[in-house]
Amino acid sequence: MTRIIAGREKGRRLKAPAGLETRPTGARVRQTLFDILAPRLPGCRFLDAFAGSGAVGLEALSRGAASVVLIEQGGAAAAAIRENLEALAVAGDVQVFRQDARVALPALAEQGRRFDVIFLDPPYAGDLYERSLQAIVTSGLLAPGGVAVAQHFHKRPLPERIGSLVRVRSVRVGDHLLSFFEEEGKESGSP
Repeated sequence: MTRIIAGREKGRRLKAPAGLETRPTGARVRQTLFDILAPRLPGCRFLDAFAGSGAVGLEALSRGAASVVLIEQGGAAAAAIRENLEALAVAGDVQVFRQDARVALPALAEQGRRFDVIFLDPPYAGDLYERSLQAIVTSGLLAPGGVAVAQHFHKRPLPERIGSLVRVRSVRVGDHLLSFFEEEGKESGSP
């Protein structure tokens, strides 16, 4: 069972979809991620592009994010997100899009949306990391001083640079790696 680790909703249980279609971000990885992001969270605009149960985005909201956008293509996972939202008394703006992230990212950019933190945890196989990071660059979704974070398998390295995004930090947690990217030449928020 997944729980909110800290903040207003600390200890609250979250539902996760059954089956192997989603891979919930474990508590250790979330704790490390949010320890690093702590200075950025109060009042931030947070995007979780492959949300699964919504645990990462809901954790951000519990810790003070002003708004959270959760993108999830899977039907069971999107239903779990909605159940979790109903069960929590979260304050802040939350939007859920049941859509492929490859479609949702450019659509959000066309609406003029910008995010201070963008979290990516797509299926480990395939090229969705590079494609998603490139879409962030191309669409201008990252706010000035913002950070994009990719959670990936430690044996699956990501490039040091994707377009104007440069990896500024990597942290290993068990078999997972958190890679932090910022736009080169933009004001850094130092993850």
